[in-house]
Amino acid sequence: MALLNRVEYCTKDLFDAQGHVWNHIFNFINSMSLKCALQLCIPMKLSQLVNALPINKAKSNIVFCLMRVLIHSKFFTKIKISDDDNQNEGYWHTPASLFLLRDDPISIAPLALAMLDPAMIDPWHHVSEWFQNESSSSFVTKHGMSFREYGKIEEKMNRLFNEAMAGDERFFTSVAINECKQVFEVLKSMVDVGGGTGIVAKAIADALISWLEMYRSRSSTCC
Repeated sequence: MALLNRVEYCTKDLFDAQGHVWNHIFNFINSMSLKCALQLCIPMKLSQLVNALPINKAKSNIVFCLMRVLIHSKFFTKIKISDDDNQNEGYWHTPASLFLLRDDPISIAPLALAMLDPAMIDPWHHVSEWFQNESSSSFVTKHGMSFREYGKIEEKMNRLFNEAMAGDERFFTSVAINECKQVFEVLKSMVDVGGGTGIVAKAIADALISWLEMYRSRSSTCC
């Protein structure tokens, strides 16, 4: 090949470059494996996992492959439950997977499911078309309407997006309250902009009430 004869590139550079391209081509496997895990509601040991998951049991051997991808992506870690055999290997959460627990208040599982929904993925197949037309985004090119308009008629997408934003707000509000308490001590008023659910305003109001009660308790103790 002519490319291999180019003196400015050594063989290792070319292999690294090819690997870089391949990684980008197949990077969707990580995201789609994550989506699959969220839809199936995974962790536990493999034998229990296969029995618990709502899947065709003839395909149970493929679960191991799915879990290997998720471990490689650092969403799970493999642990030894006992020394008997490989069937007693289990899977445990990593810090990243804690954000994907369905029932956790700060879960961003809805965001992952929303962003990996075909409605959000399909516009990426139309980016080159969008560059050549007058649409404001590739989403409009694909769906003929903006994301906000689409959300008004697609209840599933609207629900997932609102749940995703709510989880995100809970997490960042919790961090702000716990780590930046001094900022709120000097504020006289605040405005909660966007979202429409009031999660941020309620969390801060609850924290202020708690701080006030703590202050009163300390004051009465000192006196």
